[in-house]
Amino acid sequence: MSACDNLKSNLGRCNCTYEPCSRKGKCCECLAYHRRAGELPACYFPPEVEATFDRSIGRFIDTAGR
Repeated sequence: MSACDNLKSNLGRCNCTYEPCSRKGKCCECLAYHRRAGELPACYFPPEVEATFDRSIGRFIDTAGR
């Protein structure tokens, strides 16, 4: 994939706490990765849910219903 022109600004907004992630700040790659896995990326979740690393769509629906 080509270099991300928005990497610096994306990193400022990225709430992913999974440190070895090679896609951090590269939203296109992150979305594609999680979509293939049937998940959503960290930015769809509040911090306390993101910290569980449960990126499932079911968890998103449960969280959104609060």
